[in-house]
Amino acid sequence: MNELPPDPPRLRAILGYLEKQLTEEETVVTYLRLQVRAVQHALTVAENRGPAGPGPPRQPAARPALGPAPTRSERKSTGFVIEQRRTPTGPQEAAVHLDDCTMTSNMTHPVTAHEARLALTDAQLEACAFCRPDTELGILD
Repeated sequence: MNELPPDPPRLRAILGYLEKQLTEEETVVTYLRLQVRAVQHALTVAENRGPAGPGPPRQPAARPALGPAPTRSERKSTGFVIEQRRTPTGPQEAAVHLDDCTMTSNMTHPVTAHEARLALTDAQLEACAFCRPDTELGILD
């Protein structure tokens, strides 16, 4: 090893760096040990299977058939919300959403269907393109 500096601040810096490296290496060693155990287990299972080989190819599990999407009444959703949107450069146009829309932020307030209709006729508000409250309310462009 090279000569170490004589002053305590640099020795502390070197010690801190070496301890950090040891911590990072311990993480890698732990991961590699887990991988070794997994491979050893797989090897044991493969050897106990016998010389028959890998066997027939496995078919992927069948996916369950998806039915029609639940309606709003089935989801027990009946309301609307207006989302205020802010950016670092200032506020943007507000948006109208169904109350169960997953594309909203936490800056929403509930409104009635009538208020949502009025809001959608305002040029300063727009309908969410994801949940389409305008379609739900029967408003056509």
